[in-house]
Amino acid sequence: MKTRTWTKAEYYRLGELGFFRGQRVELIAGHILELGLPTPPHATALMLAAHALAHFQPGCHVLTRMPLDLGATAEPEPDVAVVVGQVRAYANAHPTHALLVVEVSDATLAYNRGAKASLYASAGILDYWIVNLVDRQVEVYRDPVLDANEPFGHRYAVRVDRLPGDTLSPLALPSAALAVDDLLP
Repeated sequence: MKTRTWTKAEYYRLGELGFFRGQRVELIAGHILELGLPTPPHATALMLAAHALAHFQPGCHVLTRMPLDLGATAEPEPDVAVVVGQVRAYANAHPTHALLVVEVSDATLAYNRGAKASLYASAGILDYWIVNLVDRQVEVYRDPVLDANEPFGHRYAVRVDRLPGDTLSPLALPSAALAVDDLLP
């Protein structure tokens, strides 16, 4: 059996034709993945993360569930991403980089730790957080490095788990101290 991979242009054309109406999907490595509906804790954690990062710094914007253009066959929609630039700068094209990406995970924890982390590392995203609802912690991934054994040829060299009661700071704003408790429902 052969798997069909899709380009971003084909993916957008399918969307224009209404193939994804009522569905939340993303394009990863040419594969169209349907994203499940968020549970109430997932939705709450997403809103908490967006709120905690809302005042990141001038010239930055917090996007929730918006596409990141990571190449011809990858356009993930992270739960939260902090991007640089004016809002209207993205009127004709999605951002191609983020200062910070946050995924909220319960059922998708293994995927976010594996393939998604490798994808973000391969795109040069220096700061990737997983709000882990299963273990009630925030996993902080940093320092992307080459690793041929990973799905996208990269991984993060550093993982630090932050627990309730701890604080963490985005690499792009080290003076900020965000409480892990403010990110967990």
